[in-house]
Amino acid sequence: MHLNSGNTELRVTLAISGDKPIPSLATYLPQQSGVLVTPRRNLLCACTMVRNVSKFIREWVLYHAALGVDQFFLYDNGSEDNLADQVAQLRSAGINISTVAWPWIKTQEAGLSHCAAAHQASCQWMAFIDVDEFIFSPAWKSLENPSKSMLEAVLSVDPQIGQISFPCYDFGPSGQTAHPQEGVCQGYTCRLKNNQKHKSVVRLDAVDHSLQNVIHHFTLKSTFNSTWTRLARINHYKYQAWTEFKVKFKRRVSAYVADWADPVNLQSNDRAPGLGVSAIEPPGWAEKFCEVKDTIMQELSAKWFGIGFGGQASTTDFNSMGPHGTRTGDIAPSPSPSIP
Repeated sequence: MHLNSGNTELRVTLAISGDKPIPSLATYLPQQSGVLVTPRRNLLCACTMVRNVSKFIREWVLYHAALGVDQFFLYDNGSEDNLADQVAQLRSAGINISTVAWPWIKTQEAGLSHCAAAHQASCQWMAFIDVDEFIFSPAWKSLENPSKSMLEAVLSVDPQIGQISFPCYDFGPSGQTAHPQEGVCQGYTCRLKNNQKHKSVVRLDAVDHSLQNVIHHFTLKSTFNSTWTRLARINHYKYQAWTEFKVKFKRRVSAYVADWADPVNLQSNDRAPGLGVSAIEPPGWAEKFCEVKDTIMQELSAKWFGIGFGGQASTTDFNSMGPHGTRTGDIAPSPSPSIP
């Protein structure tokens, strides 16, 4: 699959071994030469794959929009909840957000590849993060309001840098036994001490023609390099209240990650330690994965957006959000890992 294929339509197809190919619903038509009007390229966009997570979308989108994400692409992996309603509400609040039908299971890599190819004309950089992952920096804790300059600063790198990786810190249930009404940022406040993985923001012009990725990062053209940032991290609200986590346990969308019900790769970081292969709540789940009390995001989001900003019941309009006073956190910034 190449982007320099002239005016030839680039089409994605999937096949089950031994059967006929499944007709493609996702197509990408390279921009034809001679087009007089070039659309404005957003500095930063975000792409994610979703399924039945509409209760989390509003908090994730409004938070990142305030920090500098200009456009959002949701690849819908067969949602059966009210995703369309949530998207419509966000659009009415002035958010540039769209959905792409992507019904095939275990094809997250292909969806991200399609997103990288299809939006090079409209986006300079693309953040490939999940809706339980929030770009964050403890250095922001003294700021009274969020601004687009926060993420712009992270992207101010050498032109030969094609990919910026962020260390991910996994948060635990933090004593919650149900989805916190105030949202994940304010509801989950305890995490593992060390970063477990990374996620990346990618310069789309730097993506290799193969479009190859492994969710966490892309293969780049030979003229570009990757780097780690020390300016921000990812707060990954991975191990949520059991009522939420057991839904996640049932469905894995990445092709290279084993389903949790399969007894393979039991030591993988993609698994929940000690969970095994059954979706049965382990004893003491609500208190697991708690090594560091980290309330900075809880307090900062309350100051910036209001207490309960991420809750389903909140009807705060994006354009009218203002600061709400709260005490500042006292957790020291976590060190960034060495560049591998």
